[in-house]
Amino acid sequence: MSEITLLDGSIGQELVKRAGKAPTPLWSTTVMIDQPDILRDVHAEYFNVGASVATTNTYPVLHDRLVRAGLQDQIETLWAQAVKSAQSARNAHGSGRIAGSIGPLIASYRPDICPSAAEAEELYRDVVDALAPHVDLLLIETMCSVDQADGALRAAMKSGRPVWLAVSVEDFDGSKLRSGENLADLAPVLNRHDTDAILINCSRPEAVSTAVDIAAQFGRPFGAYANGFTKIAQGFLKDAPTVDALQERSDLSPAAYADFAMGWIDQGATIVGGCCEVGPDHIAELAARIKAAGHHIV
Repeated sequence: MSEITLLDGSIGQELVKRAGKAPTPLWSTTVMIDQPDILRDVHAEYFNVGASVATTNTYPVLHDRLVRAGLQDQIETLWAQAVKSAQSARNAHGSGRIAGSIGPLIASYRPDICPSAAEAEELYRDVVDALAPHVDLLLIETMCSVDQADGALRAAMKSGRPVWLAVSVEDFDGSKLRSGENLADLAPVLNRHDTDAILINCSRPEAVSTAVDIAAQFGRPFGAYANGFTKIAQGFLKDAPTVDALQERSDLSPAAYADFAMGWIDQGATIVGGCCEVGPDHIAELAARIKAAGHHIV
């Protein structure tokens, strides 16, 4: 049997659900400012149901996103608050790791408007410097093109921390990144930076299952954490979208999601968890299934 790292699930949407407020383009960030205790509670619940990693609420906390909301002067406070909440929950739980989340520049799922790798390396430097001393690993999330992944890795690999790269694939073709490039084309970038793990994230679980087979060929630890959307709708690809532009699936119960994730483990994945619309109930079910199969959560 295998040692499995069990990631947490959705952070931003859990914050919105618990805060009872309408989503905004920076929904998870504003909730953290107004009601910081909710974030710690979300991390704590994921640990309590079986997750072994807390992902910091820093995915959108980047200069280019905060400038649009007039929050750029609070960026260091937000990084610190996100780390503090994850650390507090982990310390109360008594075990676990913290992953420092770094999301795409400008917008998710839009590699066409992302800065070049050389520019991105400089733009990511401050968030890498802010998170790295306080986390166990850096988790680069939802990269949608080879160049986008390269830019984030150029900055993160200088941190001295383990770096896990998570990429998002097309909703109905897991062999391709959202840029249209083949997922297999990531191999030279992964080898050049010698990343510690490759993950597939924020994609339909059916597409993830295809992508995991390709990830297995990269010669490093791999895994996946899918979303629960019907697809990434065109409305979400517009400027400053909100999550209510996306539709939650009605057929992805905790048991159904666990079926997919256990399939990824059967494919050789050693890191699994959940992304948007995958909450604590899903992670609880997955933890139980992992243990029932004789695996050990680490």
